[in-house]
Amino acid sequence: MEAAVLSNKTATKNGKILLLLEDIEVQGLRSPMTDQEFEEFCFDNPKLRIEQDKHGNIIIMSPVSYDSGNYESEVTGDLVLWNRKTKMGKTFSPSTMFILPDGEKRMPDAAWISMDKHKKLARWERKKFAHIVPDFIVEVRSPSDNLKTLKSKISEVWIANGVRLAWLLDPENETAIVFRPNSEPVEIKGFDQVLSGGDVLPGFEFDLSILKEQ
Repeated sequence: MEAAVLSNKTATKNGKILLLLEDIEVQGLRSPMTDQEFEEFCFDNPKLRIEQDKHGNIIIMSPVSYDSGNYESEVTGDLVLWNRKTKMGKTFSPSTMFILPDGEKRMPDAAWISMDKHKKLARWERKKFAHIVPDFIVEVRSPSDNLKTLKSKISEVWIANGVRLAWLLDPENETAIVFRPNSEPVEIKGFDQVLSGGDVLPGFEFDLSILKEQ
């Protein structure tokens, strides 16, 4: 199949100029795609950060800002240090793709999987996009992210597929929202507090003050 090329033309909508991606050639774009075809599509287009929803729609993710990248690394760093001490599971970077039971293919900003669940994956499965649900995920809101959309993503994608604990961190507004199955999200105002991993991540705590803008 011929490659689809994203135009570098501009368009207007509601008086705003829309700048389309310039000179990016998208290889192998087809619909619908099998899991294997989607994985090959991602590998064929390494310049793009790509997700896919359960309806087969391709989602191209934008790079994060300087601040957002720092926030993500702070959370992941603390999670890695805790996990090295406890050896209770495996931690994952924002580039890790998870294939969820309903067909969603997503990459959270940070993730953790228990050792028991990890050991159920065959070695060959670990070399591919794995069919596995993280026990814990984090999404860090960037200024361009729509809060309602991000909350829906956590509830309707991550929690609905079996994630046991999820944090939505909004550094710009100093707000954190904690999601668990079968309960309403809990909103925490102010980054002078500490989040706990509870029974999912025993002993893990994250000091939100680390994310205060400096």
